[in-house]
Amino acid sequence: MRALPLIALASSALLLAGCTAPPPTAGQTMATETTSASTTAAPTASPTADAAPFRALESRYSARLGVYAVDTGTGRTVEYRSGERFTFASTYKALAAGVLLKTQTDAELDAVVRYSASDLVDYSPVTEKHVASGMTVRAIIAAALQYSDNTAANLLLEQLGGPADLTSALRSLGDDVTNVDRTEPDVNTATPGDPRDTTTPAAIAGDLRGFVLGGTLSRTRAQELRDLLLGNTTGAPWIRAGVPAGWRVADKTGNASYGTRNDIAVVYPSTGDPIVLALLSDRGVEGAASDDDLLADATKAVVEQLR
Repeated sequence: MRALPLIALASSALLLAGCTAPPPTAGQTMATETTSASTTAAPTASPTADAAPFRALESRYSARLGVYAVDTGTGRTVEYRSGERFTFASTYKALAAGVLLKTQTDAELDAVVRYSASDLVDYSPVTEKHVASGMTVRAIIAAALQYSDNTAANLLLEQLGGPADLTSALRSLGDDVTNVDRTEPDVNTATPGDPRDTTTPAAIAGDLRGFVLGGTLSRTRAQELRDLLLGNTTGAPWIRAGVPAGWRVADKTGNASYGTRNDIAVVYPSTGDPIVLALLSDRGVEGAASDDDLLADATKAVVEQLR
């Protein structure tokens, strides 16, 4: 596998006006918290103030929940633990795809990447079928986004130059929070307190907003990314399960150890402007299972506050 050089993104930093916070005590209200590290991640808005539904969900599901949502039409936000670090799990694949769609030409995106059976890692439902033929970068992006294929994610990181290069690209876009440190499958270790491979709800929501809605990409490339995320096959139980009928969801999910379950999305209501939503969660106990209903119920709580 050969990596293509990452084109500098510093000229895009002005397009996005975006660390670690200790866990709040049981009585703290975090609904209006914003990340202090990057204005990219916290668009100017009037936050809502009802943290009670999210505290109740944490209690019901024995989980820690992070929420950042912004109605891009009204500017209203819903935030809960929005500046705390969480393992991002496979949600980072949307960021890697966004940077590649920004930096690579059509010829580069359509070039075939060769890899071998020894490159395959656990959960690679698409790439394992194409070892003999290889795949184009575009096809690899689709596999990573729509099927969360882990070998595809590693191939995307290799195209960028490695995890550190993705971090550098995000820094140049104004995200001073997100750390991309490892490849699959180590990225999903999710040990509590480890800052590697972490982000905050506010930071990753700002990144996704920039890629899909905010001008980081050309209109054609932003539409390409949006359409890929709309075609995601892994998100049915989460944000998609929590929005009203008729709303469309362009999302990327993620699972990791310690009960980590995440979903980030641009949500398209049947009327009105898009909502950008990041839900990150964990249970902090090794071997803990995650629960689909937590993110679905959190989505419902967000929609109730914004609409």
